[in-house]
Amino acid sequence: MLARSEKFRAILLAWYDAHARDLPWRRTRDPYRIWLSEVMLQQTRVVAVIEHYHEFLRRFPTVEKLAAAREASVLAAWSGLGYYRRARMLHAAAKVVVRELNGKFPTSAKSLLALPGIGRYTAAAIASIAFDEPIAVVDGNVERVLQRTSGRSLTGEKMWSAAEDLLDRSRPGDFNQAIMELGATVCTPRAPACLMCPVIDLCATRGENTKTGKTTPQKKREIHYALSQTEATQDSCRDTSPGKIFLVQRPRDASLMAGMWELPEIPPPHTRAKPALTVRHSITVTDYKVQVWRSSAPNLTAGTWIPLHRLSKLALTGLARKILRKTGLLTRN
Repeated sequence: MLARSEKFRAILLAWYDAHARDLPWRRTRDPYRIWLSEVMLQQTRVVAVIEHYHEFLRRFPTVEKLAAAREASVLAAWSGLGYYRRARMLHAAAKVVVRELNGKFPTSAKSLLALPGIGRYTAAAIASIAFDEPIAVVDGNVERVLQRTSGRSLTGEKMWSAAEDLLDRSRPGDFNQAIMELGATVCTPRAPACLMCPVIDLCATRGENTKTGKTTPQKKREIHYALSQTEATQDSCRDTSPGKIFLVQRPRDASLMAGMWELPEIPPPHTRAKPALTVRHSITVTDYKVQVWRSSAPNLTAGTWIPLHRLSKLALTGLARKILRKTGLLTRN
C-alpha cells in the first residue's frame, strides 16, 4: 500500500508539472490572491472566474484595499459571479486581517478557519498552496478521484483521512492542485478520459463507478424587464445632464442578491411589437428567456434614476449587467 501511494504521488506530480493549466493564481504564493481564487472558484467554472479575478485585483490589488472598500463597490466587482454571500464574507474577512492581524494572513489551516467565510477546504487550500503546510484538501474533484482510484465508498472523515494518507508532504500545495486538476480535466463526473489518465494503472475502477443517474431537468421561465432611459442633454449654460437609466434595488433582507440593482420586472406587455432585446440566462436549475422592453419608468415601481457613468461602480445583478452590456449602456472596464 505504501509503495502504491508513493508511485501515485510521483506519477501525479510529474503529470501536473507537464500538463497543468496555466491559471493566473498558480503564478503566485500571495495568500490574498490564492484566497481570492479559491473563493471565486466555489460553485463557479474556471473559465468564468479568470476575467473576474483580473478585474477584482485591478480594483482591489491588496487585502488593505479590499478592507477599505465600500460593500457596494465589492459587490459591483463581484457582479456576474453569483452567490454574493461569498463576496460579503470575503470583504468581512479582509477587514479582520487588516484591523486585527495587521494585514498578515494566518499561516495555518487551523488559524485560517477563524476568518469569516473560510471553511475546512478553503483553509487547507490556502495553507498548503501559500504556506506549504502539509495538509490535504477535499473538494468534489478530490472525492471523485479517491472514490474511483481506491474502489471504496468513502464519506466524511474517512474521505479526509484517505486524502491525508495520499498527500505528498514535500509538495503539499502542488499535490493538492494536481489531484484537483486530475478530477477537473481527466477524471470528470461523466465520461472520464481514462485512457489519458496518468494513474490508470493504479486505479481500481477505471471509471466503472461513474455516476449515470438522471440529472435534474432544467425549468423554463420567461420574464420581462423595462429599459427606461433618458438621453444626455445640454442647456444654454453649457451644463450637461448625463443620460440616466431607471433601476430598482433588491431589498436588503432578500434571500438572493440582497441590495443588488436591476431593471424593473414588468408583466408581459400586450403588444405584437418585438422586444428591444432577448437574452438567455440560467440560474441553478432554471433557464430564463428574458425579454427587455424600452418604455417609460413603470408606474407603481419604486426605483431610482441612475446616471449611466455610474453603472460600472454599481452592484448590479449578473442579469442586469448582461442586459446593459448587450445594449451598449455598460462597457467592460
